[in-house]
Amino acid sequence: MAELQFDIDDLTRYLTAHVPGFQGPMSVEKFPGGQSNPTFLLKAQSGSYVLRRQPSGALLKSAHAVDREFRVLSALGNTKVPVARAHHLCEDRNVIGSMFYVMSYEDGRIFWNPALPELPVEERGAVYDALIGTMAALHDVDIDAAGLSDYGRPGNYFARQIDLWTKQYRAAQTDTLDAMESLIEWLPTYCPEETGKPSLVHGDFRIDNLIFMRGAPQVRAVLDWELSTLGNPLADIAYLCMCLRLPPHGHIAGLAGLNLAALGVPDEASIVERYCGLRGMAPIENWNFYLAFSFFRLAAIAQGVKKRALSGNASNEKARQVGEMAGALAKMGVDLV
Repeated sequence: MAELQFDIDDLTRYLTAHVPGFQGPMSVEKFPGGQSNPTFLLKAQSGSYVLRRQPSGALLKSAHAVDREFRVLSALGNTKVPVARAHHLCEDRNVIGSMFYVMSYEDGRIFWNPALPELPVEERGAVYDALIGTMAALHDVDIDAAGLSDYGRPGNYFARQIDLWTKQYRAAQTDTLDAMESLIEWLPTYCPEETGKPSLVHGDFRIDNLIFMRGAPQVRAVLDWELSTLGNPLADIAYLCMCLRLPPHGHIAGLAGLNLAALGVPDEASIVERYCGLRGMAPIENWNFYLAFSFFRLAAIAQGVKKRALSGNASNEKARQVGEMAGALAKMGVDLV
């Protein structure tokens, strides 16, 4: 694939000159999974690093913003939010063919299935508690002190996001999906008024975007900040809760239809209550709007993956499968409204 075609020796020389302490020789291995920014493990004489780059080919406007990822990682380095250490951003596309950045490699566990089948039942609740606590810490970050007060635009976050993802969907549209058309009409009409100061929002906060400590229910690093911005934190908690409504055997594993109590996994009401308690918030009104928006946005993202797959520049060979989920995700959103 095109995104794998870069010269390792050239990259080694570049990193030696720009990353303090970096020393080759170096090997490169692409991480499996992921549909957006290809990610690579760099094993050098000086240690292990992670490189994230934009995919090759024509890109949708504002998508694959690795420079924003680098900025937010740098800003969060001195907060309570666990992140990898940002080493270097390369905006010179001549080095490997696209913009990229390098960060520290954080060893730990990634749980790809929200049912946590690899853990004993009695340990699963603590993992979810750590996950929710990390999200609450993220939303409590002082954006002014972190230097992120200009990281997003002012105004109604959800109104902006609905407009953005409608445009992104239209740019990637390959077929007419009736459910998406319904959501595009419904969501702006029922968008709640914005209240309160904006928070830093991750945009893709789910369990497989966290690295956990080995042997302890503690988050070591939050990954994949491409969709982060300033906005309404309810977007993150609703997005997380989508997994409770997704089927367990789809390309994105969910928990729908499973006995959560028997699994030792908290249900939606418990997750939301715990989050609100940690942040001192009142119960969330208009909850179904936030869930419906989350399904709409994920459907738009899936459509973008499908478009890239059809264009031949998707970062994962399973991209077509992900892209075909767009219609089903939009239908789940419509069912909520």
